[in-house]
Amino acid sequence: MKEFMIELFADFRTQIVFLHIISAVVWVGGMVAMRFAAHNSFMEIESPLHRLERIAHGLKRLFYIVTPFVIVLIITAVIMAVGLGFRAAAVDADGNVIDEYAMHIYNLVHIKEVIWMIMAANLSVMFYLRSKAEKLLIKGDATGAKSKLGLIGKYMVPLNIVLGIVAIYLGVTLRNAY
Repeated sequence: MKEFMIELFADFRTQIVFLHIISAVVWVGGMVAMRFAAHNSFMEIESPLHRLERIAHGLKRLFYIVTPFVIVLIITAVIMAVGLGFRAAAVDADGNVIDEYAMHIYNLVHIKEVIWMIMAANLSVMFYLRSKAEKLLIKGDATGAKSKLGLIGKYMVPLNIVLGIVAIYLGVTLRNAY
């Protein structure tokens, strides 16, 4: 499998990097647009119930749009991490560090990928909370729905935005590492 990823990356380097970057842009950019543009528009809706319904619907659409990009981002991250040979440059076959700088870069790769995985887990929880909020709205429990949607808007989306910006910065750092 390792050899396949190395060959795949060697043959399609530009396309894989492009897919990785565009996936990050769509995911993080979508969250920024939702939190800072759409959210403000939703707040202008006078009916609290209708506002919550629109927020739940908007989040559902966002989550369905970004999910394929999240999957592509994670797949391309693995292909790039293997294809660029970060591990081979850092450690020998026995796991001994052969180059401190390369090991530092290899560790940054892991940190970046852990960030994306935390973001994906956070997105999964947001999916769940949004779904619960929608069910509460159907039952007429606006207060319960508001608490679920509030967690997403106040904490979870902003957390993913910050983590996404950090991961993108690390990606730029890795790109310029050699």
